[in-house]
Formats: sequence, C-alpha cells, structure tokens
Amino acid sequence: MNGVKTPARLLHLHSSFSLGGKEARAVRLMNLMGRRARHTILSAVPDALGARDAIDPGIDVEFPGDAAPPLHGKPGLARYRDLSRYMRQFDLVLTYNWGSMDGVMAHRIFAPFGDLPPLIHHEDGFNEDESVRRNWKRNGFRRLALPTAAALVVPSTLLEGIAADEWRVRRRTILIRNGIDTAAYGAAPSVAIPGLERRADEVVIGTVAGLRKVKNLPRLVRAVATLPAHIRLVIVGEGPERDAIAAEAAAVGIADRMVLPGFMAEPARWIGHFDLLALSSQSEQTPIAVIEAMAAGLPVVSPDVGDVAAMVAPSNRHFIAADEEGFRAALTELAADPGLRARIGAANRRAAAERFDESAMVAAYENLYGRALKGRRLIAD
Repeated sequence: MNGVKTPARLLHLHSSFSLGGKEARAVRLMNLMGRRARHTILSAVPDALGARDAIDPGIDVEFPGDAAPPLHGKPGLARYRDLSRYMRQFDLVLTYNWGSMDGVMAHRIFAPFGDLPPLIHHEDGFNEDESVRRNWKRNGFRRLALPTAAALVVPSTLLEGIAADEWRVRRRTILIRNGIDTAAYGAAPSVAIPGLERRADEVVIGTVAGLRKVKNLPRLVRAVATLPAHIRLVIVGEGPERDAIAAEAAAVGIADRMVLPGFMAEPARWIGHFDLLALSSQSEQTPIAVIEAMAAGLPVVSPDVGDVAAMVAPSNRHFIAADEEGFRAALTELAADPGLRARIGAANRRAAAERFDESAMVAAYENLYGRALKGRRLIAD
C-alpha cells in the first residue's frame, strides 16, 4: 500500500483524553503522522479532552461526542453491537487502558461475524485501586476481551509480566518503551513557571504528574516539609486532587514553599528550573516525567515502582527508595549536595539519549501499525 494517497482512518478509544503520559505519546505519534492519517477520538470520560490542545493544527482529527456510541455505560450486547458497527468505517482501532475495554470486548464479540478492522490495545498502568493487586473481575474481563486484538502494547517489563501471567496474552504482547526528543531538553529553560520566583540560595524539588490519588502527592508534600526552609516544592499538573494537595501543604506548614502552577505544555522549555525530580506514586510503569528529567540532566528520587530503578543511570539507583524513610533520606541527601546532583544528572542525560530517544519508540510504533495496515507506512518516509 506504499504510495497510496488516501489517509488511513484511525479510531482512538481512550480511557480519558486529559493530557498525561499515554495521551502525550498518542498525540506525538498523531502529529508525526501528519496528513497520512485521519483520526477520530472517543473518551470514556467525555469531558476529559485536555490533550486535544497539544494536537498540531494541521492534523485531521474529530471528536464526535454524542454522535458516536459511548465508551462508558453498562456492559451489554446492544452497546457492543453499536460500537462494532461504528468501528467498520475505520482502517485501524487503537484502544488505551481499562476505560476503553468495552471497545475491545465489542471487537472480540463481533469480529467473527463482521468485517472489523484490526485492533491494537495499549496498557500504560493502573489507578490506585489496582496499583498493588489487579481487580480479579477486570482481569477476567481482559482475558475474555483481548483474544481478537492484533497486539497488546506495554511500556514496561512489569506490565509485560502482568500481561503474560494475569491476562494470558504473552505471545501478542509487545514491549515498546516510551521515548522523547531528548535533544530538545539540552537547552536552558526559556519559559517561567508561574508562581516560582526563585532566590539564589533555594533548591527546587519538582514533579510533573496528573493530580490523581495514585500519584500520592501528599506523601511528597509531607517529605518536603521535613527538609530545610530554603527547599521549595513545585508540582506541575492538574487533576481532581489539587485541593487535597494544597490542604496537606497547609497542614504541614509549607503552603508558602509550594507552587501549584497547573498544567504546562512543552516541559523541555521549563523543567530545567528544577534541581531534581521527585515522584511519590503508588504505581508507575515507564514514566515519561522521569525520562524528561533525565534528558534535562536532573537526578531522580522515587519509590521503587515500575521500571524506574532500571531506567535511571546506575549512580542514581541509590535514590530509588524501598520505603518512606529511604525516600526522605534520598531527598535530604540530594537537596544538600549540588555537586552530587550535577554528577548524577549528567549520567542520567547520557542514559536518556542512549535508551529513551523517541526515534526508537517511533520506529517501533511505525512497524507495529504498519503491519496491521498491511505494510502501509504512517510515520516514516
């Protein structure tokens, strides 16, 4: 199909389309496809469409809303029939996370009886209710729904193991690690962080996250409260836990040392204002925020979740903590030693360029989507 001018028609079924890691990656791939594809996006949370602003103006994309069958609602054959009929107008269906699983089930039930396009499912992680142990009903549903998926894409070795052991799709699971344009993070910051007026003696601990319970940001607030008064905390992101985070900061006495600027696009232009990145999540896989921090030459402090310990440079692994005490100790040590931060940050920058540049990620997705479209190329010339 090389040389065909008609754009490929892609249907994206998202658990939500608020800008987080999976949405940022999906939008980046859409932007790289340019005019080779037309995109239709459905969100299981209909009003969660914050990532649409990151789509380039020239991309052919629609958000049909009520004109399309809903992704949310009670499971049932009538809903699944409507979803399967809607899929028929597309060349490829891309589904993302648990919130899109009704679409996967619709494909599973009706694929044997109709001419449905191939479906590729992407799993990027879990909310707090499945951060430690998966819900057995959801696991059963996934096992029932996934057999007609052409592939299951995961970004971490942890999820790769879960897919094999719990969802029983080992042979069709493909590990594609997240990647970014690492070279873009080499320059000094060019955009200010609203509310951050930094003094010369300050150390800035920063994080980038959706403000959700699974990110456990009150844990980070409490940890920073134990550090000296010249250390500030910046939490970039937006979400339903914003008020709870602000209340925690007030309760532990650091409201005047914390900045909540909300969502900020183009992290390469401002993440360099941080002196180190700190995660506090209950669950992660291959966090894009960690890759961004590494590319910007920052050290990382995090609980030992997902693949984080394997992602960072060897010199940074000491600061991936097994417990709360270790987490606070890691923050304390790095905040107190600018030379140590610089050395670890330089090692992280090299590791990011070697292992997490987006070129490898883009090539893997191009190959996967191209196979599903019988050889048609969407991204690369």
